[in-house]
Amino acid sequence: MTDSATPKPVYGVSSLAVTASMPGLDFVRGIFARTLPEPPIMETVEPFDCTAETGHVVIHSIPGLRHYNPIGSVHGGYAAILLDSAMGLAVQSTLPQGFGYTTLEFKISFVRGMSQDTGTIRTEGQVLNAGRRVATAEARITDNKGKLLAHATTTCLVFELPKNS
Repeated sequence: MTDSATPKPVYGVSSLAVTASMPGLDFVRGIFARTLPEPPIMETVEPFDCTAETGHVVIHSIPGLRHYNPIGSVHGGYAAILLDSAMGLAVQSTLPQGFGYTTLEFKISFVRGMSQDTGTIRTEGQVLNAGRRVATAEARITDNKGKLLAHATTTCLVFELPKNS
């Protein structure tokens, strides 16, 4: 879902030095603006029209046949990638320069199945609490009619990034 004005995605991993050099919101916006590489895992879901504000991230994508499991519906891993990414990036967007996070746990509830006919879905991540050591967040996937497809919660560990990375 890119137009001629949108740069083609480059998938890769930013160095810790790059990550540590900017506030979390700038880092997340850099990924969405494609001035920083998109994480390789996102190549599997092809996100588009992504936005970030402090503590809030929205990602759009379209499930397709390539996301199907053996029983003929979109694999739960597709939703897991989107939910975990939205929650993690929402947490990242709250962090000051020099800090990072890692997911300690997350829980997903699948409400409705997805298929290649579902169309555009919206994944929205929101921070519930951002502390000095622990952050919690939630995310929801809805279809283009606003029906809930899946939701999740996470707990993340917040830490200072190494100074000489």
